[in-house]
Parts: sequence; C-alpha cells; structure tokens
Amino acid sequence: MNYWKVAFFVLAGIIVSGIIALVILLEGPGDSDPLPPLNQYSPKGSVLSVKATRNDLEALANNYIRKAMKGEKLPVTMEVQDDVMLLSELTAFGMTFPLMMHFDPVVLQDGNLMLKQTSMEIGELNLPPSTVLSVLRDSVKLPPWMIVRPKEEEIFIHLSELEIAGNLQVRAKSVDLVNDNIELEVTIPND
Repeated sequence: MNYWKVAFFVLAGIIVSGIIALVILLEGPGDSDPLPPLNQYSPKGSVLSVKATRNDLEALANNYIRKAMKGEKLPVTMEVQDDVMLLSELTAFGMTFPLMMHFDPVVLQDGNLMLKQTSMEIGELNLPPSTVLSVLRDSVKLPPWMIVRPKEEEIFIHLSELEIAGNLQVRAKSVDLVNDNIELEVTIPND
C-alpha cells in the first residue's frame, strides 16, 4: 500500500470535514438568550427628566462599557449618529476583520432599549447578520447588561441593570436620533 495515497486521502478528509463544520457553524445562529421579564415601571423616589444629545448618549454608553470591562481591552465601541453603530474587530483564520453594525434603537415599555440591526459590514465578507451577531456573542466578552440575540438580529440593552452611583435608576423615554433628541428618566431613591 502506498503511504502517500493514504496520507493524501486522510488530509483531504480532514479538510472536507473542516469545511463542512465551518459551514454548519456559520449557517445556524443558535438559540438566543431569553429577555428578562418585562418589569412594570413604578418609580420609588424622585423622578428627573433628562434631555440628551447623540454625543451625550455615545459618551455615556462608551463610559459604561469601559467600566464594565474593568480595565480590559474594549470589545466594542458605540457611535451614535442617525443610527447606533457598534464597532469591533473579529479574528478568524489568523486575520483580524473590522466589524461595523448599524442598529435602530427602539424604546421598550419598561424603559429598556432594543437595538434592531439594520445592516452590517465585516471587511469584504458577505455574512448574514445573525451569523455575525452569533460570532460576536460567542467570541467577545460583553457587559452583562448587553444581551445579544442573533436569531432576532437585535441587542437588548438592560438599562435597569446599569450600576449607577447612589442607586440611581435610568429609563429611556424616547430616542429620536435624526432630530438629536433623547429623553431619559432618572429615578433618585428616597432613603
């Protein structure tokens, strides 16, 4: 028996198996994490209404991402223009690809935010958004208040989980990025 033939077929089998595994991995985004139960908002304290701009929201979000990472390299940065952009990098096959995802923010009944994906760019690759969100969820350590839901192509921002000094609670009232008008409610507990 020729050992070169055996080695060739073994190597070809490994390569074909690897390609099949990669295709299966990229095709299915897997199950999304469940959303926390919808909390009825009942403020216990003094409520302040705060108006903010896109720049304010961007600075606030990046500050809380930085705090949640506790000195580690930032996995994502947020830019807020006419939509919300998350910028990151993905490493695959020994190469690093720039990743830019665009989202429309939606204010939920309980004052939390849902970022609905509208488009994404990852180098020159053309991958489904659910696949990119799945890879982002599985490969990048995100703060616990950011829940990536690949199947639904969205990211849930759990504002009530943000750790704010003085036990303040934040709730979104409205987000109108086109007109640069963001309204938040801040609850100061009465102790």
